[in-house]
Amino acid sequence: MATKPSNHNLNVFRKPLALFSQSPMTGFYRDGYCRTGPEDGGNHAVDGLLTKEFLDFSASRGNNLRSVPGLKEGCKWCLCTARWKEAMEAAKTNEDPVVPKVFLHATDESALNNGVTMDALKKYAAEPEAPGGGGSLEKKAPITPGTKEGIAKETH
Repeated sequence: MATKPSNHNLNVFRKPLALFSQSPMTGFYRDGYCRTGPEDGGNHAVDGLLTKEFLDFSASRGNNLRSVPGLKEGCKWCLCTARWKEAMEAAKTNEDPVVPKVFLHATDESALNNGVTMDALKKYAAEPEAPGGGGSLEKKAPITPGTKEGIAKETH
């Protein structure tokens, strides 16, 4: 699988993409970032906090995320932009748990080119994301693609 250095990806604020989750290891490239590249046909750019309702919704659409080892409600996961948008459109209210809350500083800017608006992302932003959108959920060290013992190597 070809890879693209994560420090070249920007978030929806056009700032360096923040690390999202390494437990479980998420991202199309399984490096903890919701970054995308030409190999990612699903545009796994939206970072969300999984809910039972979203897992059920995704399974009803043919993608049972529960089949991923360790993935369950409450996990942070890089979501397919189109699936997140589908859930948003299916939501009955703004507080409908079928739509995972998103972390804007770790959502790849490519989501904005794939049918999701900044207003929609802000509407479902996790707190305290809505006001500033900066920071990191785990640690901010850039990761160079490549593996060592199953996880991406960090550079400082």
